[in-house]
Amino acid sequence: MSRADELFIENCKEILAHGVWDTEQEVRPRWADGAPAHTVKKFGIVNRYDLRAEFPVQTIRKMAFKSAVDELLWIWQKKSNNIHDLSSHIWDAWADESGSIGKAYGYQLGVKHRYPEGEFDQVDRVLYDLKHNPASRRILTSLYNHHDLSEMALYPCAWSVTFNVSGRTLNAVLNQRSQDMLTANGWNVMQYAVLVHFLARASGLEAGELVHVIADAHIYDRHVPVVEELIARTPYEAPRLWLDPAVTDFYAFTKDSVRLEGYRFHPLEQPIPVAV
Repeated sequence: MSRADELFIENCKEILAHGVWDTEQEVRPRWADGAPAHTVKKFGIVNRYDLRAEFPVQTIRKMAFKSAVDELLWIWQKKSNNIHDLSSHIWDAWADESGSIGKAYGYQLGVKHRYPEGEFDQVDRVLYDLKHNPASRRILTSLYNHHDLSEMALYPCAWSVTFNVSGRTLNAVLNQRSQDMLTANGWNVMQYAVLVHFLARASGLEAGELVHVIADAHIYDRHVPVVEELIARTPYEAPRLWLDPAVTDFYAFTKDSVRLEGYRFHPLEQPIPVAV
């Protein structure tokens, strides 16, 4: 079975069996009909994915792989905060009339900072250090800028990544303050697995481990029946990741530079409501 399926099923069973409900509290998110969107959660889930063994994508439902890669590149490569630069509509609910989501996500990665070696934005600093300072323990990015939070349409969920090189292997720790397990868990895992592969290729390294740390791992009340259906399924084996061998420049990758080979999945017919 896919490791992504195994951990998702394990996490969701733990949340449903032993999680804490917030039904007695006031909550910010709302469903489309205006009802409060309550959750059951577990605090402090940590999952490890060995990218040398397999690519972590769920098979108990079809994952929109290309759309996930497109969003990843929108944030990390285009460093954009405007939905008009994105092919999907997943950010529409948080955009203003101009398409901006404020000083969030890609905006933060594109801000230049001064270092002894020169001016870099966060992504270019990571690329520089992976090539020139691979032994550094300071190779990380952060989207959680308190100064700009008031100008963000949504506080960043996946807010920091710490990169670490061991020998010729690139590992990463993804820190997430909040995780909607049904809509976002599989999405974020495959996104950041792709990011590690892209950065490793651009730096002459091998993709190693992705460690995913989730502070608040939750399932929304209206998602429970869907989650119960998914975790009762029998997963398939993980597919293989194909990465275009001709691309070695991080800024040359596109969503067509990667594909999943042999991807088998179970269909999921019902639409999944999203709390905003």
